[in-house]
Amino acid sequence: MWAFLQKFSSPKYFYTLSGRLIPWFGWLCLAILLAGLYYGLFVAPPDYQQKDSYRIMFIHVPSAWMSLFIYMVMAITGAIGLIWRIKLAEVISASSAPIGASFTFLALVTGALWGKPMWGTWWVWDARLTSELILLFLYLGVIALNSAIEDKRTAARASSVLALVGVVNIPIIHYSVEWWNTLHQGPTVTKFDAPSIHLSMLIPLLLMAVAFKLYYMTVLLMRARNEVLERERNTRWVQELASAHKAL
Repeated sequence: MWAFLQKFSSPKYFYTLSGRLIPWFGWLCLAILLAGLYYGLFVAPPDYQQKDSYRIMFIHVPSAWMSLFIYMVMAITGAIGLIWRIKLAEVISASSAPIGASFTFLALVTGALWGKPMWGTWWVWDARLTSELILLFLYLGVIALNSAIEDKRTAARASSVLALVGVVNIPIIHYSVEWWNTLHQGPTVTKFDAPSIHLSMLIPLLLMAVAFKLYYMTVLLMRARNEVLERERNTRWVQELASAHKAL
């Protein structure tokens, strides 16, 4: 197992493997995304209270889930880079930040669009909304550090420290609706007893969640490949790769 991890952490091996995986993740993402949108927009029945306006949930909820998931990936890989100095872990962490920021922004925007007809306002300083906004600022801080510091290894260390400090915000976001009295509704899918959401709505929601994860994997691998080429541009294998492309 350790030998496989060592092999996978090799930039050259990662570049080759990721190139093979990207089309599979991409096409699978597209298929599941279309299925989720079809079931969410045309098959799932209107909500008895919110009518058709609830359908924004199929974008909002998976985006919010992804904002937390990607941050944890970024923090964990950042910690691996700090402790074991694995370049590929630093690449994954840096490449995840813009994607996570995009999902966080999408969650905030769709939440505002959903909140206006439900709450009568675009924004309230609700515990869940405020902590999600802080998460966006954390993402932007990591992106800023990676862009502002010229040396990649130094930038990776600085941004990883910030990402690890920001991990404390993740449980606050998740449990905010239980710890404080908020306008945001409580958990419906991740309840321990049973999801309080009808199966006809749960299936497209889970399909969209899977599609968003596949999208993240696809874009992450694409961004990471570019970052690997940039960091390894002076190595022999990258120069041979560039020569082979020029020959074509």
